[in-house]
Amino acid sequence: MSLPFRGQTTVSLSWNELTGAVGDSATVLPVVVAVAVLTELSLPVMLVWFGVFQVVWGLYYGVPISVEPMKAFAALVIAGAISTGELVVAGLLLAVVLLALGTTRSLGTVNRYVDDTVVRGVQLGVALVLLETGVGLGLSDPLLVAVAVGVVAAIALLGYSGQSAFAVFVLGAGLALAETGVPTPAVPAVDAMFMLPTMTLSVRTAEAVLAQIAVTVGNAALATSVLLADYFDREVSADQLSNSMGLMNLVAVPFGAFPMCHGSGGVAGKYAFGARTSGANLILGAGYVLTAFLAVGVVAAYPTALLGVILVLIALQLGWTGVSRTDDLVVVAAIGVLGVLVNLGLAFVLGVLLQQLRARL
Repeated sequence: MSLPFRGQTTVSLSWNELTGAVGDSATVLPVVVAVAVLTELSLPVMLVWFGVFQVVWGLYYGVPISVEPMKAFAALVIAGAISTGELVVAGLLLAVVLLALGTTRSLGTVNRYVDDTVVRGVQLGVALVLLETGVGLGLSDPLLVAVAVGVVAAIALLGYSGQSAFAVFVLGAGLALAETGVPTPAVPAVDAMFMLPTMTLSVRTAEAVLAQIAVTVGNAALATSVLLADYFDREVSADQLSNSMGLMNLVAVPFGAFPMCHGSGGVAGKYAFGARTSGANLILGAGYVLTAFLAVGVVAAYPTALLGVILVLIALQLGWTGVSRTDDLVVVAAIGVLGVLVNLGLAFVLGVLLQQLRARL
């Protein structure tokens, strides 16, 4: 593997890199566990792929870059709006689109048509889909939800509200471990790594791709490129990030991986918790792989009501990001509501058309 930034790269395995790794995993693990419990995808296999690409892109770019699940896809598959087979096809289609955008250096042009208002509207729509699903899951055990709300309130009072979803995740993991006992190491099932036979092409697949590409272009490519320059003085273009996202999904999605991206939130999380080198990626990659060999029995026992609380917390955070960083709240809200009432793909297309019409007028 060529390492283009090796001359600028240092690798530290200090305490700060460890805490930085935890800052990224707090947003990844709750989503991935929810996907594993509610779909046909295997948690150990997904974690192995996340671990592999944490190491690969950490070494490649030489900075604590993030590798996290694509949130729009996660919301749709968790809510049952798309099947696992449709998710596989959507992930592969988006991989091809990202590679095409990156190799032709087209993201600047795309950004002129998909402006920030459309991206924020799609973010809000994804948040509302997650919120609806989370409330439905939480109703299965109101008492446990009340306990989780108490945990969230305590974490907020201590000044760590950003870690509330992770705290609830740890609570659920503790309850699952209490039910199953200490897990024994197990090799991920080989048959879970072959998702091609389940591929399904449908209109919903195309709608899912449209919904995800708005978030990916704005958040995972353009915003992440800016953050890497701001935090680490590393000039990584949005087109380079688009290429790496396309490549890893083309390689991994057919073999049981959940579609992955370089989210700006993960970069910010690593930086906020102390990560300054790609050592955080090496630590986190090893942690994901280790967890993959221990997580098989725990997943089945994970309380779905707590997954609902986690999804609500993630939805609130994502929704706030969508509405707090825009000057055009009416359009953002309209796109978001249309996304949850009809579908995110149509909301994305209409949002782009509306913005172009307004620009011409």
